[in-house]
Amino acid sequence: MRHLLMKLVAQAFLPVFFLLWIPNPAAAQTAKAASKAYSLRRMPDGHPDLQGAYDLATLTPVDRPNGANAVYTEEEARKLEAAAARQRERGDQALSADRTAPPKGGDGSVGAAGNVGGYNSGWLDPGSTYTVVDGQRRSSIIVDPPNGRVPPMTPEAMQRMAATRARPTSDAQENNDPGLEKAPGAYDDPERRPLGERCLLGFGSTSGPPALPDYFYNNLHQIVQTPDAVMILTEMVHDARIVRMNAQHLPKNIRLWMGDSVGHWEGDTLVVDTTNFTAKTRFRGSTENLHVVERFTRVDDRTLLYRFTIDDPATWSRPWTGEYTWPATDGHIYEYACHEANYALTDILKGARLREKEEAAAKAAK
Repeated sequence: MRHLLMKLVAQAFLPVFFLLWIPNPAAAQTAKAASKAYSLRRMPDGHPDLQGAYDLATLTPVDRPNGANAVYTEEEARKLEAAAARQRERGDQALSADRTAPPKGGDGSVGAAGNVGGYNSGWLDPGSTYTVVDGQRRSSIIVDPPNGRVPPMTPEAMQRMAATRARPTSDAQENNDPGLEKAPGAYDDPERRPLGERCLLGFGSTSGPPALPDYFYNNLHQIVQTPDAVMILTEMVHDARIVRMNAQHLPKNIRLWMGDSVGHWEGDTLVVDTTNFTAKTRFRGSTENLHVVERFTRVDDRTLLYRFTIDDPATWSRPWTGEYTWPATDGHIYEYACHEANYALTDILKGARLREKEEAAAKAAK
């Protein structure tokens, strides 16, 4: 009887023993993944360490191309990246030393540089890959509205933009509207040269906020972090933003080139709230009441996720949001000495005075 009881007990517990003894592949994979889980680097004050240099170059545009899905498949992205690489390779071909000058009126492209023959693409670094967020190859930086495009402007903003195009000033971007090539532009008056061309502020919105790719060159940004302030240095035109941590915004009568940025931590995400913009730096035609909220989150040792929300009821019909990744780089940020010993504008003015003198002499000789 005793042997029978022992046999029954063994039969009952032996399957359980084998189940406990046999390795569980799923459990092993979970343990392996846990052992490789990202360990967030932290500063001495306990907050995440966001410091480092980042390369913002990307093929992902701000607005989603017409007909594109929100996310590219790997095959779609590879084809587009390969096409961009071929285009750069063609542009890098050596130019003929005895080539003729661009045709009168320019080569047909839009913009001040293209109309007289711009940079060889070998000097440019517009990016070679699409930004990847949560494993998805994004077709646009904008994620809200869902169509991936900047929402419509208000009637007030459209009137404001029309007035700006009619008479651009130094606070406007270059006149890139092909329908206005005969109208006086920002390049027709030395007092109205665009801020980027005068090297007062980075081209486009590379210095931020929001900090966007310039799709041109000098794509690096560096973050330096202390408990009381965070500095974001932009390689393009050496802009440096200072984010004052846990502070109050400045009085509304104090307006700054890049706004007044105040930061705080929400968990492991740095949130930067920026107001107090000047009317001289109109982001996409915005007013000085532009409000930008940025969120910086470290997702691994080599990547930050950058997300921003734009709100200006006098400019757009609704707020809008974008996001893209900032990959870390081992490259160095070098000095951007934009106008040191620059004699181009002096020569332009001398040429204009010489032409006026010749025209006056020809008129007097008649």
